Amino acid sequence: MRFIKQSLSLFLSFCLVLATAPGGFATPADQSTAQPPVQAAKQTPEQLQQLVAPIALYPDALVAQILAAATYPDQIVEADRWLQQHTDLKGEQLGKEVDKQPWDPSVKALTEFPSVLANMDKNLSWTSSLGDAYVNQERDVMNAVQVMRDRAEKAGNLKSTSQEQVSKHGHDIEIEPADPEVVYVPEYDPWLIYGEPIGVWPGWYWYPGLYLTGPGFGWGLGFGIGFFGGFGWGWGHWGYDWHHHGILFDHHAYVSHSRIFVNRSHFNAARGGSNHGGGFHGGGARGFSSHAQAGTHSGAFSGFNHGGAARGFSSRGQSSFGGGFHGGGGFHGGGGFHGGGGGGRR
Repeated sequence: MRFIKQSLSLFLSFCLVLATAPGGFATPADQSTAQPPVQAAKQTPEQLQQLVAPIALYPDALVAQILAAATYPDQIVEADRWLQQHTDLKGEQLGKEVDKQPWDPSVKALTEFPSVLANMDKNLSWTSSLGDAYVNQERDVMNAVQVMRDRAEKAGNLKSTSQEQVSKHGHDIEIEPADPEVVYVPEYDPWLIYGEPIGVWPGWYWYPGLYLTGPGFGWGLGFGIGFFGGFGWGWGHWGYDWHHHGILFDHHAYVSHSRIFVNRSHFNAARGGSNHGGGFHGGGARGFSSHAQAGTHSGAFSGFNHGGAARGFSSRGQSSFGGGFHGGGGFHGGGGFHGGGGGGRR
């Protein structure tokens, strides 16, 4: 018993020395030299160029819809599944039913382009990475799109056709449908179309109607957009402000209110106080669009919508739950044939 008491006394004395010694056995916590919190590394320009390669040559308004909708990957899954279950709906009837859904306007808008929506569902890891990049590096993403367009133009693969009008304004290349009533989604290999080959995005799966084997450029079926013109989320409500590097919705800067991704700049700046939303801000745009709806809790994800959760999901390199590929000839076509000539209308 005496030995135990002596040992305990020595142990407590040793602890007291550690607690009171100026140097101690560890570096003192000096607040003036404390390291800032570790932040997730931003993607490099090369990585962002690889990320936007599959969509950089799409018409401006479609690029805007895709980037906005990518901040709602849970709704992408839900909307694609919903379309699969409602293949009997067409035209204005489809638009009316879509209008009833609780999705963001950008997701609703993509129901006009089912093959694009299905591709985002099938490649959900890529979609999630795109949404995260848009939330945290909006200007860099915009720059990456322009870099890829410039590369495609120099390679001779981006020029005006009967399907789309390509124009240059200063250093920016803009792409619009040649016919305002019909939108053609180009078909190309995103890893070969830009001249020198670029690395394939990890886990990327090509989708029928959006992919053309080889280095060329083709067209599939055109998407008639007149049926959805009367809805507040249709084609005519979207655009791009290349001068300010931002998405436009109803002529205002679009702001995503998805709670999937953390805007790391806002989140870190707000740790000492309030930042009106806890840091889960999307888009980084300069204004506020009252039309951008708040994210909903998708049944397909069951609790996925809790801020930053998609980071782990997007790194899996897999498509969404259940897969997004609709095989057996039953996929939502963005085009049924390859060719540089005019495609048919849907």
